[in-house]
Amino acid sequence: MSRPPRSNRGHRERNGDHRQYRDSHDDRRSSPDRSSSTPPYYPREADSPPKHVRDVPRVEHRDSKCTHICSRRGIVLICAVLTNALVLICVVAAQMVSTGLSSASALGGFNINSNFNLQGTELQKARELDMQYSQMRAPGIYGGLSFSLTFGVISLLFVVAGNKPPHLMSRKLLVGALLFQAVGAVAYVVAVGLYLHFIISVNSTDVCQQRERLYARSGYTWMNCDVGGADAAVALFGLITAILYTAGTVLTIQTIRRVKRYLQERKRREAERQRHRTQPQRAPQRADTSSV
Repeated sequence: MSRPPRSNRGHRERNGDHRQYRDSHDDRRSSPDRSSSTPPYYPREADSPPKHVRDVPRVEHRDSKCTHICSRRGIVLICAVLTNALVLICVVAAQMVSTGLSSASALGGFNINSNFNLQGTELQKARELDMQYSQMRAPGIYGGLSFSLTFGVISLLFVVAGNKPPHLMSRKLLVGALLFQAVGAVAYVVAVGLYLHFIISVNSTDVCQQRERLYARSGYTWMNCDVGGADAAVALFGLITAILYTAGTVLTIQTIRRVKRYLQERKRREAERQRHRTQPQRAPQRADTSSV
């Protein structure tokens, strides 16, 4: 009477052993697939980058070049290009204004004998003094033109080079922009001081004094040896350009720091992703050793 239960118990035990063997065999057979796909205790999204990391390239492809050029750093550089152009224009205007009426009339602007009261020896003397005064001011105009043109062109090149996101730009380019703007800020302050010192020294010469008295006798008191409005405009726009370069230096430093933090964070995430990929391969090995 006890045999059927034994046989049933043995049959159930055999069925249970077979089921246990089949389950363990299925687990072993499915473990390589599991190791190749996802870790046991990590979600599937762990192997893929986070959403904000995946969305970055999409946003970059959608953005136009103006999006990166018109950043705060780019806008400061664009304004520096414009102020460099204004400095160049004011240097030319200052030279044209200071050449005198006789030199301006030689260009066909107006008739000498009918527009101002200089005739004979006074007219000849005015022409000589204007020529000497223009030659004395020549280093100022040539230096101002070359200086403002050089900084304006280099600033424009950095504006065009900034058509990419900062983290995709070369680090040497960012460091170069930083050094250029820092040097430009100091150079413009020095250049404005030298320009005003040069103009004041030229205006204090005997040639300028004689020229002033000659024009004053004819009623042209505005042709004096004071610093003119165009020269003051050169100094004003030069100082504005120096301020813009200083602001650009600060913004470039901040950009370099943000790029450095971004690259460190990206490297850390890549290391975590690599560690998550290696963990699923180790997990099945531990399960096999424990089952044995």
